[in-house]
Amino acid sequence: MTLILSSTGAYPRIGDSSELQLLRRTAALAERGERTAADLADAENEMTRKAMEEQVRAGVELITDGQIRWYDPISHLAGKLAGVEINGLLRFFDTNFYFRQPVLIARPQRLQPMIVDEYRFAANALGQLPLASEKAGKLAVKPVLTGPYTLAKFSLVGAGGDGMSSLAAHAEAYAEALSEELRALAEAGATFLQLDEPAILKYPGDWDIFAAALAKLVTARERVVKSGGRLAIALYVYFRDPGPLYERLAALPVDVLGLDFTYSPNLVDVVASAGSPIPLGLGLVDGRNTRLEDPSAVARTMEKMLPKIAGEMAYLGPSCGLEYLPRDRAYAKLELLERIRAALAGQARLQRGRSHTG
Repeated sequence: MTLILSSTGAYPRIGDSSELQLLRRTAALAERGERTAADLADAENEMTRKAMEEQVRAGVELITDGQIRWYDPISHLAGKLAGVEINGLLRFFDTNFYFRQPVLIARPQRLQPMIVDEYRFAANALGQLPLASEKAGKLAVKPVLTGPYTLAKFSLVGAGGDGMSSLAAHAEAYAEALSEELRALAEAGATFLQLDEPAILKYPGDWDIFAAALAKLVTARERVVKSGGRLAIALYVYFRDPGPLYERLAALPVDVLGLDFTYSPNLVDVVASAGSPIPLGLGLVDGRNTRLEDPSAVARTMEKMLPKIAGEMAYLGPSCGLEYLPRDRAYAKLELLERIRAALAGQARLQRGRSHTG
């Protein structure tokens, strides 16, 4: 079983030091007209590099750009589509973070890249980071997209949004736009894409709408593969117990299923019992709690599930993005991943030793 250490999404945009306050400081000055859009972009670039460097230093192998440029997971994508206006603030699930709500004034259409340029920057930045020799060529950047169903669920229909009155229509339109972005990301070199759909756990009655929208992105991935490209879709769900939907989620035509284990003490047993037909993203490190988990305890938990996961591959990471934590604790959570993997390897060696002497 290959265990890859993976980030799950966003990383804190600021920290306690003056150096790590760069983006907040530049944004405040830009609002007062004392800095330009170019100055703000430079600050975003610098903090993106720092977020990536911290992930690599912590031992993470599949990293993100930290989503440093994202105001929130909804408006950052929807706001770049034609036919969408951005409205007021709403709470993002049960977190203390907020998103700006999209209002559909026409059918959403992708007329410009959404995160392709961000991915290209991150891929280039990774190539410039100093890496230990054993890490060279083994690290990758994964782009992250909020899925079409979650985007649709948090959108409203405004004046002029004729034909967009149903949730299914919203989700279909977003799925078409995201499918175009998916193909562009593959052309830019992405081979692994994280697709976040947390809303389906809160609204399981929308399953058919969710699955139909996801199918469009799966079709786009298949076209990439047929044309000689390579792209895996990792579907991530979080912020609620995925247990009731686990078998339906695991049966979806995606390449990886990322699960938040922090909402259900029984999910480990569900996975261990039912198994998984695809590799899993194991969100066993709580991305919303500053308390650090015991590496040995997490390793023992993983031992129950790993033999039942197909594909000889699993991804160990936080349960969600780490933007909900202070930066020092977010880094500590990432460092913990390597300690968990080491504990797992140690337990495996101990068991082999016992079997040889038994």
